[in-house]
Amino acid sequence: MSSGNSLYGALSYNQIKVDEDHAKVVFTANMKDPEDGIYTMSVCLESFESRLMANQKTEKPVLHVSLNPDPKDVLSDEQLSKIAQEYMQKMGYGEQPYIVFKHEDIERHHLHIISLRVDKEGKKINDKFEHRRSMDICRELEQKYGLVFADQKKRQEGLPLKPVRYEDGDVKHQIANVIRPISQSWHFQSLKEYRALLTLYNISVEEIRGEIKGKEYKGLVYSALNDKGEKVGNPFKSSLFGKSVGIEALEKRIEKSAEVIKNKGLKERSKQVITAAMRTCNNRPNFEKALEKQGVSVLFRENEQGRIYGVTFIDHEQKAVFNGSRLGKEFSANVFNELFNGNGQTREQQPEQSEDRRAGQTFEPFTLSNREQDEGSGIGGLLDLFSPETAGDEITEQNFVRRLKKKQKRQRHI
Repeated sequence: MSSGNSLYGALSYNQIKVDEDHAKVVFTANMKDPEDGIYTMSVCLESFESRLMANQKTEKPVLHVSLNPDPKDVLSDEQLSKIAQEYMQKMGYGEQPYIVFKHEDIERHHLHIISLRVDKEGKKINDKFEHRRSMDICRELEQKYGLVFADQKKRQEGLPLKPVRYEDGDVKHQIANVIRPISQSWHFQSLKEYRALLTLYNISVEEIRGEIKGKEYKGLVYSALNDKGEKVGNPFKSSLFGKSVGIEALEKRIEKSAEVIKNKGLKERSKQVITAAMRTCNNRPNFEKALEKQGVSVLFRENEQGRIYGVTFIDHEQKAVFNGSRLGKEFSANVFNELFNGNGQTREQQPEQSEDRRAGQTFEPFTLSNREQDEGSGIGGLLDLFSPETAGDEITEQNFVRRLKKKQKRQRHI
């Protein structure tokens, strides 16, 4: 299962959602009862404190689980709470203190559970065959509550998108399998953002304009890219793939995306993830890795001198693409150039990759199956596991850690 070492980070991630009315606490077990009924950061930290102090050898004692029913599974808070309780009990964490948050900031309402991997004696809870047991438990819960099964979801959603591999042949078909679903399900507000997204799948798109017999025309051409971001083979006119991926359809999609992003507040989730990574990462590789853990990829554009002049963020969980400056001045290219090429990491310290693909080259299309492979702990279907290393106010977290250490020292002297 997923684990981490920052209790404060895991709790603050959820508390931010609560403060913004995007989440709420729906269940707690073995936690300290707050006098006013509100589970603040302070109350939550105190509830876990004794086990953290007793911890003997476990390096990553924090557990953060995300339960993700299919959007078609309409469940009450009571039903979601029961599912969370049954899962924790079956996994051997039922006697642990834990808190369950319901997130409502995106269309797919889901739960986050925060707990610890060590018992009251400080010993690590048995985690043998956890991945296998988790999958079995998920299937049981899906059947018991009549939920959409994982394999059924895959049939409904179709095959996961795969990057184009020119050497595999039938390039036209490979490109079609990517651009058709992306053009219909992703949100982007410019052709540049659409182009950035496609580069993750080894595809380039360009706008062409011209004039025939005094009549102006415009259109799109798609090309395959190699691993260096270079075009390979012949380009394909968008008309070969159908109207849904042509310029007119994309312009309509861009207009609709702007409304969806505004009405559903999709920017906020991405901004929170990026801000947390900026606070905790002092170099570019770590920053990219932190974002990837949260299902966000980043593409930097640089000139020959290594100056960052453009940045695009791709939120795979919300299927939304944002140019950095669109999220706010604090996410502009100049900010990241100063962060990583100024007081932060230098160009010489960065791994050599081609322009426009430095961050995206090794990023796998973000699907549940990929997360399972990367973390070795996903359980698919109803549930998937999530261990954000986000941290809120660093000073507050440091104070909490110092307090624990002081108490541990006092205990040793008693």
